[in-house]
Amino acid sequence: MKAILLTSLFFISLTSFAKTGEGEGIEFFHGTFKQALAKAKKENKLIFFDAYTSWCGPCKVLKTKVFPDKELGEYMNAKFISIGVDMEAGEGPQLANMYPVEGYPTLMFMDAAGKVKKKVLGLPRGGAKELLTVAKTVK
Repeated sequence: MKAILLTSLFFISLTSFAKTGEGEGIEFFHGTFKQALAKAKKENKLIFFDAYTSWCGPCKVLKTKVFPDKELGEYMNAKFISIGVDMEAGEGPQLANMYPVEGYPTLMFMDAAGKVKKKVLGLPRGGAKELLTVAKTVK
């Protein structure tokens, strides 16, 4: 019985891995906001800033249903340094003073100096396609 259960779990995990695939979706930078700005400047890219909280339901939908989209990821990874920040932890409260948000999630598109070019409040109703359309308007 244990062998069957372990085998089933193994195949489920393989299926899950194959479904998401490596390199699909938005790849988020793991570092500070200041480091993300420096990387964007060095690579001549813009910043995509996901301001979220741990308790926010729509934020979780973005992470599980929108950000993993392959087409969105290909575009965003080529044009943006993406960073997600919990606005209630770590450097989040300090960044909330610099970039006040009216609700969560707030998605900001910025230049490499940190100037906000476009802001999206809430979960885009059109999902990944809508977010991609917005991202393509940011110069």
